[in-house]
Amino acid sequence: MTGWQASRVTSQLVAAAAIVDSLTRPTRLLAARRSSPPRLAGMWELPGGKVEDGEGAEAAVHRELAEELGVRVELGRRIEGPMAGDWPILDGLVMRVWLARIRSGSPEPLADHDELRWVPTSGWDEVAWLEPDVPLLQAIWPLTRS
Repeated sequence: MTGWQASRVTSQLVAAAAIVDSLTRPTRLLAARRSSPPRLAGMWELPGGKVEDGEGAEAAVHRELAEELGVRVELGRRIEGPMAGDWPILDGLVMRVWLARIRSGSPEPLADHDELRWVPTSGWDEVAWLEPDVPLLQAIWPLTRS
């Protein structure tokens, strides 16, 4: 068991999106490179952030993507994880993830990231993903083959 899996899961929820070019047959995924904290800087992830008190997870993912990337999205299907539909991530947090397609705006690294990159499905392993995002990518991969 790796360190992130062994960490105690708390009730803090992170809402994130696998931003793709198509909700039905994705061929590209938007990867975001972390700029902080120092231990995560330079690693790639799916964009998103913590759900605030009194906020729903879907509202949080819309807010986070607007703040971090300057985009509005259409949410697609949820990518079901092993923990009551959620995914274990770093620091004992859990993440809820949806496929999403950009409705408006042009993604830019406005907060928490210093670079964005559209990664083709055939090249998802070409960037250094945060370890907890790898199982998510493996869950998304079959969607590109249907």
